[in-house]
Amino acid sequence: MKKQKYRIREAGFADAPAIFAIIKKHPDELVPRPVSDIIQNIDRFLVAEADGAIVGNASWGILPEIGQAKHPTIEIKSVAVDRAHRGTGLGRALVQAAIRRVKKLKPEMVIVLTFKPEFFRKFGFSEVPKESIMHKLYTGCVNCTKYDSPFTCPEVAMGLKWKYDPPAPGGK
Repeated sequence: MKKQKYRIREAGFADAPAIFAIIKKHPDELVPRPVSDIIQNIDRFLVAEADGAIVGNASWGILPEIGQAKHPTIEIKSVAVDRAHRGTGLGRALVQAAIRRVKKLKPEMVIVLTFKPEFFRKFGFSEVPKESIMHKLYTGCVNCTKYDSPFTCPEVAMGLKWKYDPPAPGGK
């Protein structure tokens, strides 16, 4: 079998229907996202192309804080690869690309909620108590239509922390 070539790139508005379709094909693994949400957040999506078709995607969201961002947290979400392209390293490549992108923002932590914790451990993620990510639970999980409570949801909360040098006085 010929080895498939993939290209990972930033998503554009025209990619929204394909992203929606890929997410929709994974109802047991992903929380659904309406097309309107995908379009409003298209600048936070990466897509993987093979022969001109979108075969995978990943996105991220910045979790809110009240006041000054003292502990900025970003969630990587909607990681999906079309079943025909699984096992090729494409999911790994999408997550690595998303991590590279969000690391530029210098968050204190990147989180995921996942049914596949073993996959995310490969990137350095480790399990965290859901109580430690209450801002995620209040902004996303409370609206979930799949589970009664974020605390009974079988998704595993995981985090990846980085240390950064503090900025110089005056921002230089």
